[in-house]
This record gives sequence, structure tokens and C-alpha cells, in this order.
Amino acid sequence: MHPFAYAAAPSAHAAVTHTAERRGAEFIAGGTDMLQLLQEHVRAPEELIDINRLPLGGIETGPFGVRIGALARMTEVANDPAIREHFPVVREALLSGASPQVRNMASIGGNLLQRTRCLYFRDVTTPCNRRVPGAGCAALDGENRMHAILGGSAHCIATYPGDFAVALAALAAQVEIHGAHGDRTVPVEDLHRPPDDAPDIETVLVPGDLITGVVIPAARVARRSHYLKVRDRASFEFALASAAVAVETDGDTVRDVRVAVGGVATTPLRLRHVEQLLLGRRLGAAEIRAAAARAAAGAHPRSRNGFKVRLLQRTVERALQVLAGRP
Repeated sequence: MHPFAYAAAPSAHAAVTHTAERRGAEFIAGGTDMLQLLQEHVRAPEELIDINRLPLGGIETGPFGVRIGALARMTEVANDPAIREHFPVVREALLSGASPQVRNMASIGGNLLQRTRCLYFRDVTTPCNRRVPGAGCAALDGENRMHAILGGSAHCIATYPGDFAVALAALAAQVEIHGAHGDRTVPVEDLHRPPDDAPDIETVLVPGDLITGVVIPAARVARRSHYLKVRDRASFEFALASAAVAVETDGDTVRDVRVAVGGVATTPLRLRHVEQLLLGRRLGAAEIRAAAARAAAGAHPRSRNGFKVRLLQRTVERALQVLAGRP
């Protein structure tokens, strides 16, 4: 493991200022992803700034919705009564995201920033543009069964691995960021950058930026929501395809609907074109099937992941069927 300095941040401002000014300094909280990357020699920070003592935890609820502190742990959020009642899709995504031990350690802010599980990214003996810009992408013509069919580029097709961010994207959640030049908020669906020609730049964060919280706005549609994750085994596995869906109806008519997907794209991806096909219509079997058939529009499968086209369609269809109360 690469040697590094370690310091505990006395305040959010000090942490941000220090990390912005020192090249090679990075934040650490739960460390569930960071420690693996250190052990695999994928990351080699010069210094780790421990933010666990900062007052960035807690869960606040109100008419605005819910605010989750960046240092709240996955288990804490999944078990929160307000999350259970008002945002079931968030709870389901969190509980599907890792083992109980990892959920007890992993922070909400860190979960949003977890790195891809692409085997070429995590194997430093292979070429990877995300790890070493200009090195090439071995996944394009290699082992790409787990890789993206949406949002990729000629330089990278690595999927975003998380579940929580997919649920947040469906609910139009915002990320609060404290940076060297002040505070700002960013929609969760805009936090991660598509790879384009610079896959090593994975988010819109700049050096020193610290995620301080996540705000999920109050919405009637969120109460009737569901997260469906399709994977190779029943637990502690990353998605082949996932869907976060939410529906509000007025009688038999769809008044509001949200659809976001994971496991198939380079970023958490909201499918607004699928939503538009359902708005103002019945949430019937035929309508669901027709909308879900468009879930993979624009897909570019590679040699070993073409099955994800149909899998994505069926995942979206099944998730919507659950909300429609259909077997």
C-alpha cells in the first residue's frame, strides 16, 4: 500500500481549504471503497483527511422533504421512519446496496462517490482510461458483460455501480456541496459526468469540494415508489440492471411518474422519455409494456452485454408492474 499522511479535520472549512490547496489530499469517511482502492494500488493519495468528527450527520424532516447529512450511515438512513414512510424507494435501494456490515460503516456522501467496479479499472496491470488517461479501454473488446449499454464513449464504458444515487435521481434529489469558493447545490443526476473524452473526470466536484448533505424534496409521487435490482446473486452483488420507479395516479390516470435506472449506464440515468409515455395514461399492462420497451432507446451494447437491452426493458416493466399491483 502506498504510504500516506493522515489528519483529522477540525472543521468543514479547514478540511475544504486544506484539501483544495494540497495536491494529493483526499477525504475519507467510512472508507469502505477507499480502503479497497488503496489495497489494490488504484489510488495513491499523499494525505487522507478524516472528516468523521465533523457535524455532518443526522436526518432532518420537514415540509421541504428530508435532508440527510453526508456522514449519516446507510443503515441509519434505511431505518429512519420518515424514509420508510415517504421515500420507500430510497430505503429499498440502500438495503440492496451492500452487506449489513458495509451499510453500518458506509457514509451517504461516500456512497454517492463510489468508484466503478470495472475489473480493468481495479487491475493496475491492464489499460484503463479512467485510471490512467490515454491508456486505452480494455473493456471495449474485452470482458464487458457488466458494462454500460447507455452513456458510454469510445474511451470508457464502465458502469456507475451504486443503487442509492439511482433512487435519488428518480426523486430529483439535490446534493449540497461546500467548496473553497462557497456553497452550492447540484442535482444528483448531474453530479456524475458521462465519460466522453475524459473518463478520469467522474464528477462535477473540484479539488476541495466536500459533500455535506442530500436533500430529497417532498413529493406525493415518492410515497408510491419501488427499487428493483437484478443481479447474479441475491445479496452483496452489483446490479446487472436496476430501476427506481415512482407513480402517482388520479383514479386510473397517471398524474406523475419517475423512472431512473442503474447497472446499464455510465451514470445514474433518469428516463424522461419513458415517463412521458406514461403521463396521462392508464397504468395498465399494455401501457407499461409499451413504455418499458423504450427503456433501452439509444443503447450501444458490446460483444458480451447485449442481453442487457432486454433485461433493462423487463426490469423497468416489472418495477412498474409492482406499483400497479400486478402479479
